[in-house]
Amino acid sequence: MVQRMRITKVDEHINLVDLEPAGIKNFIASYVLTGKNTAIVEAGPVSTVQNLLFSLKELNVKPEEVAYVAVSHIHLDHGGAVGILVKHLPKAKLIVHKRGTPHAANPENLWTQSRKALGRLAQMYGKPEPVPKERIIAATDGMIFDMGNNVKLKVIETLGHASHHLAYYETLSQGIFPGDAAGIYLNKFDVVVPTTPSPYRLDIALASLKKLVNLKSRFLYYSHFGKAYNSTEKLRAYVKQLKLWEEIAKQGIEKGENLEAISKRLIESDTALQKAREHIKNHPILSKTVLAQSVEGVMKYVEKMRVQTS
Repeated sequence: MVQRMRITKVDEHINLVDLEPAGIKNFIASYVLTGKNTAIVEAGPVSTVQNLLFSLKELNVKPEEVAYVAVSHIHLDHGGAVGILVKHLPKAKLIVHKRGTPHAANPENLWTQSRKALGRLAQMYGKPEPVPKERIIAATDGMIFDMGNNVKLKVIETLGHASHHLAYYETLSQGIFPGDAAGIYLNKFDVVVPTTPSPYRLDIALASLKKLVNLKSRFLYYSHFGKAYNSTEKLRAYVKQLKLWEEIAKQGIEKGENLEAISKRLIESDTALQKAREHIKNHPILSKTVLAQSVEGVMKYVEKMRVQTS
């Protein structure tokens, strides 16, 4: 793979841009797909707009050549930058799940909720700006967007992490842009860790993963972070990992354990967490999300299911 600055060529027609929020490398990626026209998959947060625009210039992509900005969901680290980005890309349209369109057009409530959930992290990502309604495409499962030269994106509805989540299948490379549906890939360790913040729906997430497995893809292009091989194997392993988290959360809740105790038992049981434990512990973002927000999301799901079945 050819690499320059924060750009890595991951396929003949796909370049990864490391957005580096607050200088943090290998955490949030945008992907630039080039056919006759260009598409960007994942806009990233507001705070990294200039990094992305500079990278487009480095790739000799003219602003008017960008036809689409496709986001997996409207959380600040994936779609926060779109409102500002489209000001610089005169022909680009936003591809987003139909449930995400109101928040893209008017992100005030999204910003309020994000500040409550993320605290300082929301400030680091930055406040999103509205996207003009006429530039928003409400995407549904199975839609195909053609960039020319056989570069196409197929929309795959993948709910669970969020109620408005999409993945994209790229037909030429036979690769999937899974957003957060397939977890967080820590490429340094070649492990995946769950991203399951509340309100998380494990049952729906597992159904989404089954859809991705059935695509029999060659690669995964993770938003967090990078290109991964053995795509189907990784997706199936993530299914098993999520079920492990669910089982440990069930056991912990039945014993009256708190978040800290259940997190500790997960570290003892999940080999991926064991391999990357120090990295997660010292990471400015993962240290706040993986063993707190994600574990809490699974715990709340388990508790909700217990109430519904009791």
